[in-house]
Amino acid sequence: MSQADATRQPVTALCGVEGLAHLKSFYDVPGFRIGGAYDLDDPASWESGGRGGVTLESLGAGPLRTACIAVGTPHLDADGNIDNAVLFSPFYSGDAGLMYFYWHRGQGGNDFCGGPVVGPGELIDTNRYYVVFADALGLWGASKPSDGPGLRFPQYSLLDCVQANYRLLRDHLGVSRVLLAAGVSMGAIQSYLWALMHPGFVEAILPMGGVTETDASLRWLFRLMSAAIESDPAWRATAGDYYHLPKEQHPRRGVMFGWSILFHSAMSFDHRIEAGWEEAQKEAFAWEMHGKEGALLVPYGRNYDAVDLLYRNRAGESLDVTERLDRIRAKTLILHVANDNWVRLRMARKAHERIAGSALCSFEHPLGHYALFRAPNVFRDRIRTLLEDDPATSPGVRK
Repeated sequence: MSQADATRQPVTALCGVEGLAHLKSFYDVPGFRIGGAYDLDDPASWESGGRGGVTLESLGAGPLRTACIAVGTPHLDADGNIDNAVLFSPFYSGDAGLMYFYWHRGQGGNDFCGGPVVGPGELIDTNRYYVVFADALGLWGASKPSDGPGLRFPQYSLLDCVQANYRLLRDHLGVSRVLLAAGVSMGAIQSYLWALMHPGFVEAILPMGGVTETDASLRWLFRLMSAAIESDPAWRATAGDYYHLPKEQHPRRGVMFGWSILFHSAMSFDHRIEAGWEEAQKEAFAWEMHGKEGALLVPYGRNYDAVDLLYRNRAGESLDVTERLDRIRAKTLILHVANDNWVRLRMARKAHERIAGSALCSFEHPLGHYALFRAPNVFRDRIRTLLEDDPATSPGVRK
């Protein structure tokens, strides 16, 4: 779907925060191959996506669409390209709008994060940096199955997500250098991939709560979520081909069930116990719910599409770049929540041990994985040092 097509009413919204949709820009990447193989030793082979992948045009759809919110002050190099970019890649369910909502000064999510992170005079100072909040292939403003192809949409990988956004930065925004590639959870995974796929483009990475391989526990968790989605009678009756039906007949209860499984372990179990059933029931799914049961799941069933989520769940299953981490030349600061039930601290330690000169900082918080949104404020000084150190002299950077 092209930028003009973005005005049509989609199955799912183009922005995670309705009131911020006007800030988002959309760009096409024609001829991009989705779902192909990436030989990281042969970058030229995946300039337009992985070898053997499928273009959306071949399915009768428009070209791959990317999206972002860009703010700040661009600095131009001698060739007229932007050389002071800071990139935020989205978390599993997020997009540019949600990251902006949480971290940009003056937004409603600032309190949840312990204060703003991005804005004039903030840690990521928009008077100094050109800040790009990017969507990722598969949800919200980027191309996704629910745009129309449904189950014919090629299964994308996280490498596809990174390469599509590289094309966004280079070809559309005119970025020649990323000073920092950062992200939470799935965004952290993308940060590692940015350093591996485009070492001459990215100076530093800030992965917060990410993995470099999908361990058995994570795979189990998201397999359970997928099974919950597919248990919806609406899914079983249509085998996932339901887009011809009114949206209220889509497998929305299965989506709610899936999110309930994720929410169960997202925060620390002590926090769940102390909150009591009065609060916990709002995120607890049952096929027959009463009173406050499942109340917080309803917007998730409305805002997310079943096929989109199944594709997102599968995108990370084949991830395993741990053995390549010693090739990373970018300055690296790894942040983690020590009591994260989803991404265990040992996974961060494993990455830290393989990336020369990297630093690892962790903290505990009752919110568990969700406390990662507070990490930039917890470690403000470390991040400021990461940004301001000369990459030619910083430990871990080898040119």
